Amino acid sequence: MEDFEVSATIENLHSIDEFISSRLEEAGCPMKTLMKIEIIVDEICGNIVRYSGASFIRVSVSKNEDNTVTLTFTDDGKPYDPLSSEEPDINASFDDRPIGGLGIFIVRNTMDKLSYENKNGQNILTAEKNL
Repeated sequence: MEDFEVSATIENLHSIDEFISSRLEEAGCPMKTLMKIEIIVDEICGNIVRYSGASFIRVSVSKNEDNTVTLTFTDDGKPYDPLSSEEPDINASFDDRPIGGLGIFIVRNTMDKLSYENKNGQNILTAEKNL
């Protein structure tokens, strides 16, 4: 597993994308899966930058023996478990939907396994995808 850490700024989101994409390509990730993962990386890291107050984002990527990849996102922002939020009612009219929640809905429906913990003052979100 290789880690990549940057300051939690909008300007660094592209660097995170490049790091993860290159590691997934090395792991033999199919292009369709890679594109889906890139969307969730943008969602997760964008939310960290915009809402958490974090000073850093650390990401790691590993390919597992069972032909899955694991992505781990760590930050020192406000504790927040995105998996505890209610799923949005995607059938509600646009005017009746509250703002927010659609991004984590996409993450939940793209990845095969998700977990969250807050450890030593850090948020740690782990996402796994079958290749």
